[in-house]
Amino acid sequence: MKQIPTASQTVGPFFGIGLGYLCNPSASAQGDTVNVHGCVLDANRRPVSDAILELWQADPDGHYPVNPNASGRAAGFLRLATDDTGCFRFTTCRPGHVPFDETRMQAPHIVVLVFARGLLRHLITRMYFPGESANTSDPVLQSIAESRRGTLIAHRESADTLEWNVVLQGADETVFFAW
Repeated sequence: MKQIPTASQTVGPFFGIGLGYLCNPSASAQGDTVNVHGCVLDANRRPVSDAILELWQADPDGHYPVNPNASGRAAGFLRLATDDTGCFRFTTCRPGHVPFDETRMQAPHIVVLVFARGLLRHLITRMYFPGESANTSDPVLQSIAESRRGTLIAHRESADTLEWNVVLQGADETVFFAW
């Protein structure tokens, strides 16, 4: 019998209902903490009220630690649901530099997976920190056209608060990676 693959289908919109109980907007922060807020927006800049964001980051020393008290879940992991206005907020520590290869380092960043209605697969992006001198030599950030890099760099609101939005489509679309 010949097997024919079937087309993918979207799942949802039930992320907030089905995964909301797994969300935790605060990591066990060590070192300098930062508050981040923003919104997930569609192509028309309308909020996406049922998206889930998963965040992965290194600790301040540039390591991806495992927390044995969390059943092996990485200590640098957060899962967030957007609220009714499509917005999210979290508090975390500033991650350290992590290796890219044997000779180059990456600037402090957070890897973000976006799950939302209408997506056949999750999207992968990064949030970089503003004012980091290492942003100018980060191999991943430098591989992006200069005109688009700003979609990956958060905006400073105060000494300990950043704003970063995820735009799913359109002129200001956030850069997404195919990893």
